[in-house]
Amino acid sequence: MSNIIVEQMEKKDCKTIQAYLYEQIPLSRAIAVQVLEVTNNSVILAAPLQPNINHRSTVFGGSASALAILSAWTLVNFRLRNEGIKTRLVIQKNTMSYDKPITSDFEAVCSFENQEIWARFIKILQRKKKSRITVNSVLKCNEEQVGEFTGVFVALGI
Repeated sequence: MSNIIVEQMEKKDCKTIQAYLYEQIPLSRAIAVQVLEVTNNSVILAAPLQPNINHRSTVFGGSASALAILSAWTLVNFRLRNEGIKTRLVIQKNTMSYDKPITSDFEAVCSFENQEIWARFIKILQRKKKSRITVNSVLKCNEEQVGEFTGVFVALGI
């Protein structure tokens, strides 16, 4: 398949996933989430400063956290769907560090580095109909890391 066709397919997937987020998670529309990249191993979501601004002219912490959570949830959800596994996916707990003020448009970059963790997650899900996975996401502003999210997600087999 040519690179142009693959790129067009990925852009279509991004638009489809963005529409899904807007429909199913209305907060994503309110903070103006843009889906920039979705693969089996990574998701990049972006949001503009203006609808997420606080009284200090920086990004409101809740908006930053929401974008990070959405990036991690989208990655796990997208991969489960791609593998044909039907689940209900919920967040169990998370931590968020805010390392620097976010002064302009920002991104959440989430990726799976260790495929063995994913394989174990799926094996437990198939056996017990319930499994947990820890996912990390990095917040970036002007290509600099400004925050970090770690969340535990629970998949419940349907």
